[in-house]
Amino acid sequence: MATPYYQMYRETTMGIALKEVLDQMIEDELLPKGLAMKVLSTYDKNINKALAYRAKTKVQFKADKLVAYRYCDNVWTFLMNNVEFRDVNRQLDGVQPRVKFVACDGRAVAGTDTK
Repeated sequence: MATPYYQMYRETTMGIALKEVLDQMIEDELLPKGLAMKVLSTYDKNINKALAYRAKTKVQFKADKLVAYRYCDNVWTFLMNNVEFRDVNRQLDGVQPRVKFVACDGRAVAGTDTK
């Protein structure tokens, strides 16, 4: 049985676009629903692997206020106000008025399928 991967990246711009295209293809009867689910599953697996092994940029942030936090099922969620981001090479423009961080345990999916 395959190990499940986090599906939260489906809510990114790329994930939303993928879902919209798949939904349109299903509606136009160009793709069966089962194959569309397989595509989404493959997306979940590969985006998790790419972020775990290829993303090397480290960003620092500073917030005026931590509004709320929660820990449930190995997932941390933080809501912060007035967040300023910085990376080593450049200052990122502006302060974001409200940011939601979702942090998952990468060990839960790392090394599950190396094919």
